[in-house]
Amino acid sequence: ADAFLPSAPLSHVTKIRSASSRISTSMSAEPVIKLGTRGSPLALAQAYETRRRLAELFPEELGEKGEKVSINIINTSGDMELSKALSEIGGKGLFTKELDVALLKKEVDFCVHSMKDVPTYLPDGTHLEAMLPREDTRDAFISPKYQTFEEMPEGTVIGSASLRRQAQIFAKNPKIKCVNFRGNVQTRLRKLDDEVVDATLLALAGLKRMNMADCVTKVLDWDEMLPAVAQGAIGIQVRSDDDKTLKYISALNHKETKTCVDCERSFLATLDGSCKTPIAGQARIVDGKIHFKGLVASPDGNKIFRAERVGDVSDYMKIGKEAGEEIRKEAGEQFFADLLEYVQDIQAANTKPTKAAANK
Repeated sequence: ADAFLPSAPLSHVTKIRSASSRISTSMSAEPVIKLGTRGSPLALAQAYETRRRLAELFPEELGEKGEKVSINIINTSGDMELSKALSEIGGKGLFTKELDVALLKKEVDFCVHSMKDVPTYLPDGTHLEAMLPREDTRDAFISPKYQTFEEMPEGTVIGSASLRRQAQIFAKNPKIKCVNFRGNVQTRLRKLDDEVVDATLLALAGLKRMNMADCVTKVLDWDEMLPAVAQGAIGIQVRSDDDKTLKYISALNHKETKTCVDCERSFLATLDGSCKTPIAGQARIVDGKIHFKGLVASPDGNKIFRAERVGDVSDYMKIGKEAGEEIRKEAGEQFFADLLEYVQDIQAANTKPTKAAANK
């Protein structure tokens, strides 16, 4: 019955005791530096990967296994409110707000994030110092019944709280129904196995990081489902004046990943985007040039505006910004006004969008 669930608990999760308070720690020895993270299995996998890389670079200072890097679990608003879509309750910042507070209060020295959850603007006194090598950025379609979402018949249900995914699904198959579908990866796969929905989409990167990619029915290429800005990237946020922590974290930075993600976030910032809006954007470096694709859609998928750029890697921020400006000009400011009204006025992700403003 559990065809879509992992066969055994994840070993890296069992090392963390349950958080009875807002913050819990996995280390008993006095740490040299303190890592802050959400408590989901995927977030912990990313935290352990970060600690492993630090230990490889600084074994004498941080321990050969990272014994002197404590992992501190911080419960976030996004983790605690799962009954509603992110677009209804404030967007992606709900996964980082409490981490920001802990960082600024010096309860932790740095925070490890899934970059697609990080708002375009960070609190004063903090910045993103490093990004780890990026995982596969594509989305994965998962279903025990169908091979693609295009072939799903009228009335079937796909679970996704992402307006970006919903819009691209409806553009190709407007007859199916999308419903709010949140929770960690294991929870979503359990709901799928229990036939709460007929299919779902998840980021392939998270599945790979938890050794769960064998549950994937089909990996969706960019022309089938353009991924979210910064999808597949792990970012590390620090206090800008913390020279001690900066010494360790700056050594982790993967330059190509950070260049591509910063290009994508420049696009997002130009469009004032968040989880409240159906925006997608991806950059990659090919033969010494940076290639960018981005889109903005109406939530019902009836309108999609796209932009593409190829240019010098040194112009990565300019490329993202100009792609965003092109879409803003083509779509018109009324489109974005209607889009904002839409996500404020309806219960996003619970039913197929029908609001007239989305069709203007």
